[in-house]
Amino acid sequence: MFTTPSNAATAKLSPLLPLTPAQAQLVDRIFTFTTTHLNQPGPAMFAIYGDAGTGKSVVLAHLFNRIQEAARTQATSPLAGTENYFLVNHPEILKVYREIAGHQPHLFKKDIQRPTSLINQISQGKRQADVLVIDEAHLLLSQPDHYNNFYGHNQLASLMATAKVIIVVFDETQVLRLKSYWTEQRLEALMAPVPHEVYRLTHQFRMQASDDLVRWINDFTHQRLRPLPSSGGTNYDLRVFADAEKMRQAIVARNQEVGLSRIVSTSGYPSTLDRGKHYITEGAFHLPWDQYNYTATPWAELPQTINEVGSIYTCQGFDLNYVGIILGPPIGLDEHEHLVIHLDRYTDVEAFKRRDDLTDPQELTAIKQRLILNSINVLMKRGVKGLYIYAHDPRLNHYLQQGRHLA
Repeated sequence: MFTTPSNAATAKLSPLLPLTPAQAQLVDRIFTFTTTHLNQPGPAMFAIYGDAGTGKSVVLAHLFNRIQEAARTQATSPLAGTENYFLVNHPEILKVYREIAGHQPHLFKKDIQRPTSLINQISQGKRQADVLVIDEAHLLLSQPDHYNNFYGHNQLASLMATAKVIIVVFDETQVLRLKSYWTEQRLEALMAPVPHEVYRLTHQFRMQASDDLVRWINDFTHQRLRPLPSSGGTNYDLRVFADAEKMRQAIVARNQEVGLSRIVSTSGYPSTLDRGKHYITEGAFHLPWDQYNYTATPWAELPQTINEVGSIYTCQGFDLNYVGIILGPPIGLDEHEHLVIHLDRYTDVEAFKRRDDLTDPQELTAIKQRLILNSINVLMKRGVKGLYIYAHDPRLNHYLQQGRHLA
């Protein structure tokens, strides 16, 4: 019986892990950029673009550890005595980075902050910021959000007004809510007036899948349909299930063998933020959605969550060994074999909260569809060793099975 180590997520982001030569060169380049611009009129910005699984967070972990080591131990460094922060707007990922900080001599848990907390502390004169490293910058709020105690208009703009150097990683295909609606074009418009550099990561590190399967996922989530590859690759387990319960049983078996295997789902099933249990039912399959995780351990590493269904809010940014994804009622196939998105069947009310600057109905519809497709992309790319798929829509499930042996 495999026991998931308590530090499985942190081990994959540890600054002690070796980097590839290309990653090491990128860390050197950003570090030089940081020290060059630190004492010049700011802010200066460095943006790293890359799809899910391309190693963005690993690069940031190494970079921030190096920045803080220089700030706290190297008296002759331009960074000596600077006040620097690592920011992330995802509560589950925040736990991972704080756990990492607790084991590194030059990192403190207080170095890891949520953007709103730091913005509010700076505005109150309690902190200042020299260098900011921002993971998952596509999750930064781009409108006021009273629920999160953010009363500005854009979190990145607020941070640019206070810091000297800002490093962000950004993936517009992982934008999941209207209140954090971003595109590369919007980011570049903010960077344009200040000194900046960009770098794009392309190599897939997370998934042991073939390049063809990764391309298929990217095509599928841009509504460019083609038959699912017959194989996910030599070292990757790709299956389509006609029965969600059988998929659950297979994921349980994988979890017993290698750990970190979970069922996840898109929206489209009962879900309300009332701390009650809401269930996904597909035939004999009947499991509750993930619950809010009050522990310091990431959701996927809690043993009991094998009996829950993960969402984008617990799984984004995390590696699973095997992922079983349920494509819910909003995702279907029409009679012409075109992928269609049924917005009226989407049940995540938080995702589509109104924003006053998006008023064109056609544009808003397109953006909402893009957010749903992004959620599929995020969930499909969680699995390191395997991807199992079940589609609620019978026509879509049949299409996915074409040319394959049904699991």
